[in-house]
Amino acid sequence: MTNPGIETIGGWIPEQRLDLAELGAKFDAKPEFVKRKIGFTGLARKAQGEECSDLCVHAFNQIASRISFPLSEVECIVVVTQNPDTGAIPHAASLVHQKIGAPDTAACFDISLGCTGYVHGLSIVKGFMRENEMRRGLLFTSDPYSTIIDPEDRDTAMLFGDAATCTVLSENAQYQIGKSDFATESRSARAIYTDHWGGSLSMDGNLVFRSVSLTVPGLIQNNLKRNGTDIDKVDLCLLHQGSKFIVDTVRSLLRQSEEKVPFLAGPYGNTVSSSIPLMLRDVLAKETLPRQILLAGFGVGLSAAATVISRVDTT
Repeated sequence: MTNPGIETIGGWIPEQRLDLAELGAKFDAKPEFVKRKIGFTGLARKAQGEECSDLCVHAFNQIASRISFPLSEVECIVVVTQNPDTGAIPHAASLVHQKIGAPDTAACFDISLGCTGYVHGLSIVKGFMRENEMRRGLLFTSDPYSTIIDPEDRDTAMLFGDAATCTVLSENAQYQIGKSDFATESRSARAIYTDHWGGSLSMDGNLVFRSVSLTVPGLIQNNLKRNGTDIDKVDLCLLHQGSKFIVDTVRSLLRQSEEKVPFLAGPYGNTVSSSIPLMLRDVLAKETLPRQILLAGFGVGLSAAATVISRVDTT
């Protein structure tokens, strides 16, 4: 049985930005509120006409030359998105497959999840690859929320940025993926929702905050225990970058430092399923890799998910 892990990660963030200071002034939000609660200085925006699959291709191109195997040997392509290309049929993974020139033998499918999508995706794709004895796969995240944001809605217009990532899963791994834990509070599902396909996003921020603060710290502690570790033994905790306030709150409940539980998405915003792999991409670029990293997402569903990844020591 194969045992794929994280080999490398490519990420793409558009250069275009919406300025949070200008948005704050538009919505009569005090600068201190924008700085301390929201925490973003800009929101990344894709070019007009670019689709979910185009963002995926941009992310793939960032690491295409660094993969340990030829593209002709890719065995599965999976895209985490809730906003696939216009029309939604065919699935985004099929379009990515075509645009990067992957082999006809590759399996392709989408995962419809938001801010917990990356943690879910790692678990799903690892299991799929192991069961089918696959050794080489690509896991994409791409959720251009700018396509469903009402620019006049104060609750959402100051939060979301566009981005995409591509995680290469193979046996030539830098990190192995541990056990995952999940939670769903479906009674609060409409805290983040659209009322029809392609409709504008609505969000009850207070309900989301309550759910996260009551659910996520305990979920994290349970997951650490299931992976045979604890909060003091992991070197880094990468939380979904929903806002500075929500990351600060979970960090406080875990009683950890800002260095260990960082908020890093200030320049580009909440990129939904891409927020965790974007941070992890930067970790993998460092000369010295952390031994254990906790990954935890929370959001649409309302859902939460956590896992621990462990460095593969080759010495």
